[in-house]
Amino acid sequence: QVQLVESGGGLVQPGGSLRLSCAASGSIFSIYTMAWYLQAPGKQRELVAHITSSGDTYYVDSVKGRFTISRDNAKNTVYLQMNNLKPEDTAVYYCNAPIVRSGEKYAYNYWGQGTQVTVSS
Repeated sequence: QVQLVESGGGLVQPGGSLRLSCAASGSIFSIYTMAWYLQAPGKQRELVAHITSSGDTYYVDSVKGRFTISRDNAKNTVYLQMNNLKPEDTAVYYCNAPIVRSGEKYAYNYWGQGTQVTVSS
């Protein structure tokens, strides 16, 4: 079985930093673009940033200059370094990736279980 497991969330004061990690495990052949999403209370899940297998990145405007996405392909892991956090960043953060399992042709879309980030004084 393939799964994505996030870690690194928590409570931080405004202006603080957190680093989220998401590791993919199981019988994996390849992983395409890896992404982070957030879901604030009462709102829809929305994209924060993504990174291709070759390292090209994309960020939504609200996090540009504050968040950095990176990945370690050897470890099947994606990271989200979040600096200068604001109360409006408070949400559950999810990682997402299309993954081709060993012995299969097509990618399936996987989600992690989510990790809570709370920015509050």
